[in-house]
Amino acid sequence: MAKLYVNPKLQKGHLNPELQGHFSEHLGRCIYEGLYVGENSNIPNTNGMRSDVIAALKEMQIPVLRWPGGCFADEYHWKDGIGPKETRKKMINTHWGGVVEDNSFGTHEFMELCRQLGCKNYINGNVGSGTVQEMSEWVEYMTFDGVSPMADLRAKNGHEESWKIDYFGVGNENWGCGGNMTPEHYGNLYRQFQTYVRNYKADAPIYKIACGANVADYFWTKGVLETTHKHAPAHLHGFMNGLSLHYYTHPGGWENKGSATEFDEEEYYKTLNKTLFMDTLIKNHGAIMDEFDPEKKIGMIVDEWGTWYDVEPGTNPGFLYQQNTMRDALVAGINLNIFNKHCDRVKMANIAQMVNVLQAVILTEGEKMILTPTYHVFNMYKYHQDAELLDSCIETEEIGMGEWKVPNLHESVSMGKDGKIHVTINNLSVTESYDIDAVFTETVIKSVEATILTNDMHAHNTFENPDAVHPEKFEGARIEGNSVKFTMPPCSVMHLALEV
Repeated sequence: MAKLYVNPKLQKGHLNPELQGHFSEHLGRCIYEGLYVGENSNIPNTNGMRSDVIAALKEMQIPVLRWPGGCFADEYHWKDGIGPKETRKKMINTHWGGVVEDNSFGTHEFMELCRQLGCKNYINGNVGSGTVQEMSEWVEYMTFDGVSPMADLRAKNGHEESWKIDYFGVGNENWGCGGNMTPEHYGNLYRQFQTYVRNYKADAPIYKIACGANVADYFWTKGVLETTHKHAPAHLHGFMNGLSLHYYTHPGGWENKGSATEFDEEEYYKTLNKTLFMDTLIKNHGAIMDEFDPEKKIGMIVDEWGTWYDVEPGTNPGFLYQQNTMRDALVAGINLNIFNKHCDRVKMANIAQMVNVLQAVILTEGEKMILTPTYHVFNMYKYHQDAELLDSCIETEEIGMGEWKVPNLHESVSMGKDGKIHVTINNLSVTESYDIDAVFTETVIKSVEATILTNDMHAHNTFENPDAVHPEKFEGARIEGNSVKFTMPPCSVMHLALEV
C-alpha cells in the first residue's frame, strides 16, 4: 500500500487561480467558430460569443485568458481590429494556415469575452513587427480615462468607459517567430517598450511579462535577465513582474509528433515522461531567476504548455486541430500538480489552447460542442484555485517501458477557500491499480467526497459519443482514524475533498 503523507499544519505557498489559465490565439478554429460566431449566427450567442462554450468555461471557473497570440501577436496590429467591422482591414494569417483574417474579433470583442467569462485578461503586445508608439497607444486606448486621442477613439468606437489590463506580455517568442532576436537585443527592447506600457490606473497596475525561454534555453533566460537588470536605476524597480516559459509535450520530434489517438504503451509512457520534464525546467530556469531575483518577486509565467501531436487526418495542417484522450488528461493532471508544487515561483500558466487547437478543453463542430478529458481535469482541479498549498509527499515506484520511466503516482494537496483539504492524485499506470493510504498529520477527518476520471488510455469523446470519458462519483474512499484509504484504478485522475 502506497502512503500519501499530508501535513495540514504546514502551508507552503499560495496557489494563484491563474495557475489554471488558458490561451486563445487567432489560429485555426479557436477564436472563430470556437469562441466567436458573430452576432448574426444561428448558433446561440451573446454579442457573438457562443453561449454553450461560455457556459462550459464558466463552470470550469477559467481565471485568466491570454490573447491574441502566440506567434500571431507579433504580427497583430491592434488598430486593424477596432471600429466598424465592415471597414476593418483583412489580412493573411501567415503563421497559421494562410487563411484570411478579417479582424472581426478585436480588442472590444476580447474584452467582452472576458466580461462574459468573468475572468482576468492577459494581452500580448507586438514587439516583433510593431513599434513603441503602437504598443503605447494600445495601452492608452484600453485604460486611459482622461482626454486623449486614444480615449476619444475608444469612445467613438462605442466604449466610453476604459477597461483594466490585468496582464500584458511585451512580445512573444522573440527568440523565434517574434523576431529571431538575441537575448541581449530583446532585453534592451523590453526595457524600452515596457517604459511605455504606462499604468494609467494607479489602483490597478499592469502586470508586465517579459518574453522568456523556449524549453531548456537557459542561455536566453540568463541573457535577458542580465540585460534587463544591468545598470537598472532604482526607478525601474518592478518594471518586470513576470518572465515567460514555453514547453510543449510531444512524443516524437517536431517533424513527426505522433498521433493524438493511435499510440502504444511505450509512446504513452514516453509522453508522460516528457511531461514530467516540466518540473526540471521550472527548477533550472528558477535557479537562474534566483540569481537576479532571490526574493521571487518576478513570477515565472508558463503561458504555453500542453500536448502537441500531428493534426487530425484531413484537417488543415496550419489549424493544429487534434483529439484529446485519457493520455492528455494525465498530462494535464501532472502539469497542474507541478505548477502547484512550484507556486513560490510559478504565478500563472496557460494551456494551449482553449478551443479546437492543440490540447483543447473544448471541441466544436458547427452547433455541436464536446468537453474533452482535459476539460474534466481542469474542472476537478478548480478547487485548488486561490487555495494554500499543503506539505505532501507520496511513496512511488518506477514504472514504464524501455527508457521511458515515470513514477506510478503523482499528487498535490491544498487547503481550499471552502475550508476543505483538496487532494488531486494521478495513477500513471496503464494496467495497474494501487492501494493508497493517505495519512493526515494531527487531523480529524469528518467526511470525504471523491470524483474520478478513468478509462482506457485511448478513450476520448467524439461528436457521435460526447460522453465516453466523463468524471464519476467515487465511492471507494473510507476514513480510518486520521487516514483515508482507497484503491486507484489504472490511467486515472482523482479529486478528494476532505472535511476536517
